[in-house]
Amino acid sequence: MTVAEEAVELLLRLRGTRPLVHHITTMVTAYDVAAATLALGGSPVMALAPEEVEEVAARAGALALNMGTLTPHVVEAMCRAGRAANRAGVPVVLDPVGVGASAFRSREARRILGEVRVACIRGNAGEIASLGGHPGFVRGVEAVGDPAEAARWAVEVARATGSLVAATGPVDVVTDGSALVRVHNGHPLLAHIPGSGCMATAAVAAFLAVGGGVGAVAGALVCVGVAAEIAASRAEGPGTFRGMLLDALAGLDAATVRARARVER
Repeated sequence: MTVAEEAVELLLRLRGTRPLVHHITTMVTAYDVAAATLALGGSPVMALAPEEVEEVAARAGALALNMGTLTPHVVEAMCRAGRAANRAGVPVVLDPVGVGASAFRSREARRILGEVRVACIRGNAGEIASLGGHPGFVRGVEAVGDPAEAARWAVEVARATGSLVAATGPVDVVTDGSALVRVHNGHPLLAHIPGSGCMATAAVAAFLAVGGGVGAVAGALVCVGVAAEIAASRAEGPGTFRGMLLDALAGLDAATVRARARVER
């Protein structure tokens, strides 16, 4: 099955089953994460309190951990939720936002990966480089430097962690350490709105709630990329693009995904 066909199959399955997707995410883009999950067909829940995260995670179809606004309280909640998800067989997605920008973020990312079995790590090229032991490619929460090495870094991290890795950027790279897929869909306006990476993580979590493997992760990124292209063709700038991206995600259909998917194995 091609990645485009897998994307279509999982999108239809997602909309048919509407799985619960549990997000422990950044306050900056919580709305966008919830809205993107809804637009694709999932049911978001944004439970953060340590008193309930284990219960909610165990009942979810997937758990997404986003390190955007990190505190010790949030890390503890993430680890509790992640361990509960592991016990229940629920896939966990980690978005290591800004890892490498501070010692605290790098240390806590290692803690999460040490305590939680993560199905997929979704980050920008700089964050993936930092996880792979190549510092200096993150400033704040943004990647800097040449993303051309993203594939090599992604393969290194996948092999070291046993997780699927998605390094997103001008070209998205998805790998399990052996197979590698490049997704060429997307638009430069994604880099001009806060939360585009967070929405990509939400999409990956939603797709892993109904599927698995490199194809499911790449399929999620195809859908986000195709929606971005559609939104950009209608937008006047970053402000209108943000709203139109959600509209395009909600309006995706099988024919559009098949026709517009640009994927390289």
